[in-house]
Amino acid sequence: MRLTRVTLFFLALIIGFGFYRLIVYLLDDVEAQTFQATEEVMVDTAHVMAGMIESQIKEGKTDQQILRDAFAHAQQHTLEAKIHHHTKTTIGLNAYLTNDQGRVIFDSNNARREGQDLSRSNDVMRTFAGQYGARSSRQDENDPDSSILYVAAPVKSNGRTIAVLTVYKPQKDVLNFITHRRRDILTATILIGGGVILLTGAVFIWLFQPVGRLTNYAQSISRGARAPMPYLGKGREVNTLGKALHDMRETLEGRRYVENYVSTLTHELKSPLAAIRGAAELLEEEMPVEKRKQFLGNIRRESARSESLVRDLLQLAELERKPHLEHRRPYNLTQLCRELAEETRPRLKENKLTLDTRLEQDIQLTGDAMVIKLAIGNLLDNAIGFSPDGGTITLQLARVDNDAVLHVDDQGPGLPDYAVDRSFEHFYSLPRPGSDYKGTGLGLPLVHEAAQLHDGSAKLENLPGGGCRATLTMPAS
Repeated sequence: MRLTRVTLFFLALIIGFGFYRLIVYLLDDVEAQTFQATEEVMVDTAHVMAGMIESQIKEGKTDQQILRDAFAHAQQHTLEAKIHHHTKTTIGLNAYLTNDQGRVIFDSNNARREGQDLSRSNDVMRTFAGQYGARSSRQDENDPDSSILYVAAPVKSNGRTIAVLTVYKPQKDVLNFITHRRRDILTATILIGGGVILLTGAVFIWLFQPVGRLTNYAQSISRGARAPMPYLGKGREVNTLGKALHDMRETLEGRRYVENYVSTLTHELKSPLAAIRGAAELLEEEMPVEKRKQFLGNIRRESARSESLVRDLLQLAELERKPHLEHRRPYNLTQLCRELAEETRPRLKENKLTLDTRLEQDIQLTGDAMVIKLAIGNLLDNAIGFSPDGGTITLQLARVDNDAVLHVDDQGPGLPDYAVDRSFEHFYSLPRPGSDYKGTGLGLPLVHEAAQLHDGSAKLENLPGGGCRATLTMPAS
């Protein structure tokens, strides 16, 4: 998932940078386009007004009275023009007229420039030179918003430029339009860019997060963990992939499981079958009754061991093939321990053992009661097998923090140091005290599997005063 996050980060960075450059371009362009459009209208206006003056020329002189009257009447008009979020209430366009010497002879803005020599201004100078005359000048050099745009047109008579008409307009008159347009562009671009980034992130999450879960699922399988199939959302592709991976896992595990257990079972059954075969061959010969009884006892014991081996192996195989508990139900662990204690008493009496129960009341768990009963039963069987005659087995159950902790203590010889780390290995077993008989070596692995299925743990340790303690810990409800 690290590569996915890095890819998503760089993709978002590239998209963000691209939209940033787009915003900068659009914001800069909207100002230029607005001023260009304004200038284009001012060019038309200047030439129309110059044409009006040309029509009033008399005896080679310019008559500026028409301009004075026109602006005087126009400035008396009441305006309320709603233009794109802005209401215009005053006329922002003015004009001045210069004679052939470049001196202002008319200014519609309260005659402020009349009498000034503007022959060196670009609008006047360029127009007299037959070029396009325009300029932009600030009234206050420290205020960029004080710029005024000037556009000039020639006033001609008999093909000769005799005056220059210049229309001018403060640029701040169009700044409101630029501000609103910039805000609209900025909002739209941010929304679009954010939507693209969110959509890209959603696609990455929708595709790669389930893939990451499947990766963790596959890694947990390789570690031997019992991981349930993760939730992959509703994407058809990832769910198809997940199902294929799950089916492959079950197929491979089932095949490997059968191979391993067939091999192990064959190996473990060799010894009892060889003993049974040998005893059966000897029984064909003449021998004393006592010897015959001894060999018959060997056959019965090895047959029972083979039967226990197959039974325990089937029980363990059933647990190990479950990736998780499919059906969890609440049950009372205290009551379950009492039932086991009663069922075990005949064997305890047979072996002259005492069971001391110390059970905390009403400890509730959620899970499979039959699996836990099988596990605790194996712990009790183990304790019975290693306890000396007349010994005491202690069954304790208590709640520790949020866990239910069960102890089964015996007074046997305890675990040798070399066997501590191998206690839960399959088919590993120690001989019972005073006997060559060994268990199947599947009881403790079954306990371990039962604990794992219930999100718990199992361990075996020696007690300080002698004997052994088996501990089963599971989260309580």
